[in-house]
Amino acid sequence: RPHFNSPHFHTASMRTLVCGSLAYDTIMVFPDRFSRHILPEQAQVLSVSFTVGEMRREWGGCAGNIAYNLKHIGGEPVVMATIGDDGDDYRERLDAFGVGIDALRHVAGSYTAQAVIINDLDDNQITAFHPGAMAFSHQNRVGDVRDIGLGIVAPDGREGMWSHVEQFAQAGIPFVFD
Repeated sequence: RPHFNSPHFHTASMRTLVCGSLAYDTIMVFPDRFSRHILPEQAQVLSVSFTVGEMRREWGGCAGNIAYNLKHIGGEPVVMATIGDDGDDYRERLDAFGVGIDALRHVAGSYTAQAVIINDLDDNQITAFHPGAMAFSHQNRVGDVRDIGLGIVAPDGREGMWSHVEQFAQAGIPFVFD
């Protein structure tokens, strides 16, 4: 195998398979402190509602973030991830940036993974995460993607991460486990 510093190693012409999650992140800011509304002595009957002052939606997920940045430094990333019925705009975004999407799998009847995050003024955070289509990442196969020279296994469904590590090792493709 060529070493990174070898003259035979050309990252600009080598596709990197980035296995991991794609997710939508909804981030909100609560303009107060949770500690004023969540009373420890009443935590067993927790029922709170927060009106948030700010909200934004971000493109998240480890595979999406890694591929986006890898593309911007001259790499040729291919995302191997699962998306739900709501994932077409994510697919279009990656394609528009020139990120390979030939390893995206649509899981019918599911949502793309989603995180809803509420931050307070003290930088405390309440997060709800729905894995959705990410739970099917083990259905993706490294061997189904052509011209891969490097691999990255980023946070994803547990079964998918295990199987992708094994598949990279069996194929003799060097990879990073994140």
